[in-house]
Amino acid sequence: MTDSTHYDAIVIGGGPAGLTAGIYLSRARLSTLIVTDGVAGGQMILTHEIANYPGVESISGYQLSNIMKKQAKSFGCVIKGNTTVESLNLEGDVKELKLSDGKTYTADSVILTPGGRSRTLGVEGETKFKGRGISYCATCDGDFFTGKEIVVVGGGNSALEEAVSLTKYASKVTIVHQFDHFQAFEYAVEEAKANSKISFIMESSLEKFNGSDKLESVDIKNLKTGETQNFITDGVFIFIGYVPNTEFLFGKVNMNNWNEIIVDSDMATNIPGVYAAGDSVVKRYRQVTTAVGDATVAALAASNYIHHLKINEFHEH
Repeated sequence: MTDSTHYDAIVIGGGPAGLTAGIYLSRARLSTLIVTDGVAGGQMILTHEIANYPGVESISGYQLSNIMKKQAKSFGCVIKGNTTVESLNLEGDVKELKLSDGKTYTADSVILTPGGRSRTLGVEGETKFKGRGISYCATCDGDFFTGKEIVVVGGGNSALEEAVSLTKYASKVTIVHQFDHFQAFEYAVEEAKANSKISFIMESSLEKFNGSDKLESVDIKNLKTGETQNFITDGVFIFIGYVPNTEFLFGKVNMNNWNEIIVDSDMATNIPGVYAAGDSVVKRYRQVTTAVGDATVAALAASNYIHHLKINEFHEH
């Protein structure tokens, strides 16, 4: 017999969305379990400074996640870290979840907040210089490159828009893109081209990151001629897309072509009692504040769903 424990709600993912859902659910006196594959906090922990969170002048991502975790626990939320989902059944009134520790948990409602990750180039030196010259977030790290020369990789809207925003800090921005044209909206292309601080290396790819302690240069290969040049730079920002951590949900809930979870205005998925919030849902802007907003709505909707279930059960008995 496996150890089975029932909760009113289970939250899968412990980033800002998961922790917010945990705070709202447990404060509504619902027994709540958060399961997360790392430590609670998600990608937010990696953010050195958060200066755009309303009501908080400046705080590290690590501190903010610790405060959220403390709040959730103070209302009675249970958090299980460093565990992965082995199997998941979301159909029916009782949802079932088996974790890597062999334990099985059930719940009336599930909120999915698995988050996501920036797509990486996967080239030599990328892992080594992550956070030491390589960044995937302009709002997080732009000011570290004040007065410096940087490279932006990508050709979509986010690459061009972020390149323009990075000119507030950097003295020079070079955009490296593999095609001879951009995939971005016309206004974004025009704005980048009109900016005197931005120059372009087209039909080229970034092949390698070089440096000793921190990033010092990159190898850029011209895809037409095959020639490679060594390009001196202080930093590289990579904007080549975003990957939701939804592999474990394939075939379980409706998703779009990018494997983002499709939700309605109540953050409900196509499965009754299952909600989703944060970076893994279909959305344009991914910030701590948007994750927190989504999760607030998801938790209130889930609370309402659980409340109605309990009333119905009460009338049936």
